[in-house]
Amino acid sequence: MQVLIIGAAGLIGRKLTSRLAAEGALGDQPIEGLTLADVVAPAIATELRGSAKALQLDLSDPETAAVLVANRPDVIFHLAAIVSGEAEADFDKGYRVNLDGTRLLLDAIRCEGKRRPYRPRLVFTSSIAVFGAPLPDRIGDDLATTPLTSYGTQKAIGELLVTDYSRRGFLDGIALRLPTICVRPGAPNKAASGFFSSILRDPLAGKEAVLPVSTDVRHWFASPRSAVRFLLQAGRMDLSALGWRRALNMPGLSATVGEEIEALQRVAGERAVALIRHEPDETISRIVRGWARGFDARRAQELGFVAEKSFDEIIRAHVEDELGGRIVI
Repeated sequence: MQVLIIGAAGLIGRKLTSRLAAEGALGDQPIEGLTLADVVAPAIATELRGSAKALQLDLSDPETAAVLVANRPDVIFHLAAIVSGEAEADFDKGYRVNLDGTRLLLDAIRCEGKRRPYRPRLVFTSSIAVFGAPLPDRIGDDLATTPLTSYGTQKAIGELLVTDYSRRGFLDGIALRLPTICVRPGAPNKAASGFFSSILRDPLAGKEAVLPVSTDVRHWFASPRSAVRFLLQAGRMDLSALGWRRALNMPGLSATVGEEIEALQRVAGERAVALIRHEPDETISRIVRGWARGFDARRAQELGFVAEKSFDEIIRAHVEDELGGRIVI
């Protein structure tokens, strides 16, 4: 099996690469080759040398997609995107990367199939940003997508394209509506949701964090561990059970910012909580007010997707995976 990861240099791309390298297979299919692509050169772990190659390419470049599918990968994980805050701030870049890049990839797959039969598995990372206010407290599988951001709109269009290209037989696709992934390690990105991670990540490392919204803001979360499990399940499962409803709400945990902080206190103590400073930001608050608060993800759960049950689990996973099991403060 040949596997392609687009967006491989990002957090989830790196963790997915590591997991595939460790297992050496996807489902019951051995991985014979792994291609890692991103706008910055993805690092290749020692254990992958000889079986993986890294490509520094921009998917929004009209020539890139054809290069990526030229060796006809069996499974393609499409993780490449610019995040919510950046897509809202830079309209042209958001549509060029998040929409045009996706369309170019899907069409390159279709054109490759014209030469001789080719129908790869495509796993597209979508987002709960495809939903917009007013929203019920728990969103079911049948709620229409009504995004209120450019990022959400771009992801919703991507879902429709994946479904239509699957229906036409050009690929076998699935779109995963990921919760906000938390706790994200490393430097913050330009996502409007970044504070959900920083108010945990930074205090756990003994650093001050800024909270731009009120503590009663409720949102839908999953850990990086869960995100990788979602992708692996989507890459190996039988998609016939989806019919032509190829977009799935992923399981997660509904929690308020206050409940996040309470979990931080249980795991790391009051000294960690004392490092959080409240500085209201109306722009971020406005964006967050339109986001989903909770989901009934039973369709995905019935198909084998699982996530954490408590924020304590999410924080402890971060401590184990990123801090070597040690809290600095």
